[in-house]
Amino acid sequence: MSVHVEVMTEVTSEVVEAFGRLLPQLSSSARPLDADALSVIAAAPASTLLLARVDGAIMGTLTLAIFPIPTGVRAWIEDVVVDEAARGQGIGEALTVVALGLARQAGARTVDLTTRPSREAAGRLYERVGFERRDSRVYRYNVT
Repeated sequence: MSVHVEVMTEVTSEVVEAFGRLLPQLSSSARPLDADALSVIAAAPASTLLLARVDGAIMGTLTLAIFPIPTGVRAWIEDVVVDEAARGQGIGEALTVVALGLARQAGARTVDLTTRPSREAAGRLYERVGFERRDSRVYRYNVT
C-alpha cells in the first residue's frame, strides 16, 4: 500500500464525494459540503486542503491554515480525518508530515493542533511526528 498526499487544486465530484464520506467520521455536527462550499475553502488564502490517496482513492484529508500575526507566521492543522476502513496504515502520518513541510516552506515558526483526549491514536501519532503536548487552555466562543 502506498499513500500519496497532494494539495487539492480542483473541486471535482470525487472530492465532494470524499468529503461527504469523511466529514461524518470526523464530526457528527458537520454539515455536508457541496462543490461551492469546498471551492470557497480551497480559494481562501490561508487554507490548504490536503488529500491522501491510496490506490487512487481519497482516504483522508487535512486542512492546513497558515497566517501571519505580529509575532511571526503561524500554522494550524485542523480537520484531520482518515477513512475508518483505512486507519492504522500511515495515512494520518503522511498527511501530517506533508503539512509540516508546507508550513516550514511558508516560514511558519510553529504548527499547532488540538485533538480530543478520546482520540488516543491521534495523540500518539502527533507525538510520534514530533508534536509536544502543551499545558494550555483552549477556549471556544460560539458565534452562532
